[in-house]
Amino acid sequence: MALSEPTDVFDAGAFAQFALELHDAAGVDETLETVLQFALQAANCTYAGVALAARGDRAEVGAVTAPVVDTLYRVQIEADEGPMLTALTGDTVTVPDVATDNRWPSWQTAAVAAGIGSVLQVPMKVSDQTTGVLSLYDAEPNAFTVDDEAIAHILARHASVAVATARHELSMAQAVDARKLVGQAMGILMERFDITADQAFAVLRRYSQDTNTKLRDVAEQLIQTRKLPH
Repeated sequence: MALSEPTDVFDAGAFAQFALELHDAAGVDETLETVLQFALQAANCTYAGVALAARGDRAEVGAVTAPVVDTLYRVQIEADEGPMLTALTGDTVTVPDVATDNRWPSWQTAAVAAGIGSVLQVPMKVSDQTTGVLSLYDAEPNAFTVDDEAIAHILARHASVAVATARHELSMAQAVDARKLVGQAMGILMERFDITADQAFAVLRRYSQDTNTKLRDVAEQLIQTRKLPH
């Protein structure tokens, strides 16, 4: 069935405002918080959460509106099965009635115990790559309508781009910070041992490889302690 347009309550103007708030968010955490607060209002659901794709085909908890969502995410991660993990493969997952859906037994037990009646899991994609999942939960069975699913897909599209942008900006900031730290550490070595910049960098890189420590962390330790790792 084709998804309908969002209801009049959350029209184009509301989503435009949502997009502006995402643009103004200061980082990944703030971006996710904006997504979840809007999701609670737009879908009128009980709880919401975002799980993010991690390295090694794993998932990690991005943000949640209540501890119960964190618990349900971790149950799935530990059991390596559940609706969120299924959605992370790229397909939208709906669970109209948690009590009667036994596709994921361990998750079902935890969800029923938590008082969850229905669930909607929507992939967050960037260039056909699934980067996360927007999860909506309601205490009542059959709570999510076709309109709710349409809204969730729009939210997921906005969220995927915003999170990707925030992650990229964070990565760039960390890279700049790392270069600064390495530069400071090289300066310390050059002054102490009267060596060239290339030699100083070679020393840091050797300690990084020998101790299996990130170059940034080796540099930071040298700056703080004035000593290289053992």
